[in-house]
Amino acid sequence: MMKDSEKLVVCIGRGAQKEAAIALAKRVGAPVSESPGEYLTLLVDADGVALTGYGLSYRGDFEQMLHRISDGRLQHEMLVHVAKTKDVHPVAADATAGMGEDALLLAACGYEVTLYEQNPVIAALLKDALRRARKHPVLGEIAGRMHLVEGNSIELLPQQLPKPDLIYLDPMFPARKKSGLINKKLQLLQKLEQPCMEEDALLEMALQMRPQRIIVKRPLKGAWLAGKEPGYTVKGKAIRYDCFVPS
Repeated sequence: MMKDSEKLVVCIGRGAQKEAAIALAKRVGAPVSESPGEYLTLLVDADGVALTGYGLSYRGDFEQMLHRISDGRLQHEMLVHVAKTKDVHPVAADATAGMGEDALLLAACGYEVTLYEQNPVIAALLKDALRRARKHPVLGEIAGRMHLVEGNSIELLPQQLPKPDLIYLDPMFPARKKSGLINKKLQLLQKLEQPCMEEDALLEMALQMRPQRIIVKRPLKGAWLAGKEPGYTVKGKAIRYDCFVPS
């Protein structure tokens, strides 16, 4: 049986640059179609790139994060509290970027962040969201500190220069059984990317790089990543951050 990600088509919509859409189709390994596909469709139009299918539509939009970073609310974000540093020009790597929301929080509090995303479709959605964010009057400066690398972070992150002071890991949680609890973004993205199966290698890579800190996002009652006990943990209502200090 074919996976949903293997049923993807790229549809060239109104106002799209045809050459760019064809190049994107080659990059994600999907055929070009004049109409939406039966399952998942990567729609390219004048507004950018969107993922559609199963009666849902999703387009990356960092403007939806504005309420979390404006009017003094940024400092109340648990991740910002955990990632706080006295370094003047801190450098971070988000090894499991997804759609980059957590990386945006890190960039908003001053980090220069390299985002690694190996799924080409998610990377295309993230690249488009960053493109639009860089033109935004409030988000532009923050998005300018976010740099996307498409590929496997286990292989690529050790080559990063300068070396990151902080490595952030957020492997996709296992899918919930009650789909009604999952928002439309996750419903569609989980069609593309399964929960992380390389947890051991991911954490081992981060530990070997010996940054000042490794922050791992986990479900509140979830197991430790790769079975390794962190140095300390910061808990919220639904999630927790497990922190390692290898250096």
